[in-house]
Amino acid sequence: MKKYIGILLENGSALVSIIEDGIRPHPLPPRFDLDNHSPTGFAWGYGGSGPAQLALALLADALGDDKRALRLHQQFKWRVVLHLPTSTQWTLSAEQIRATSDDLDAAHNRGAHHG
Repeated sequence: MKKYIGILLENGSALVSIIEDGIRPHPLPPRFDLDNHSPTGFAWGYGGSGPAQLALALLADALGDDKRALRLHQQFKWRVVLHLPTSTQWTLSAEQIRATSDDLDAAHNRGAHHG
């Protein structure tokens, strides 16, 4: 099971790691190749550019679908990344990220069929 763990360090930098069975923990790639919201890296707990970069990176990695990650990352930022704790470590599973993405897609599709 793939998990993502984030913690804010005392120096203010944000560290997000990917934890997978049988694979050494490694940093989550920021995916600046898709969009460069935040040259200074990841952040969470508010609705700015660092959280947008984290949302994009989490979605791209968990979904394995860059187009879908680009389409959903701002909504995912407001739904999930905004609420991640800044005073303690947080953990999200790839399954949670995929389930939230499916929910965002379903909500979008319901809205698209009205009117």
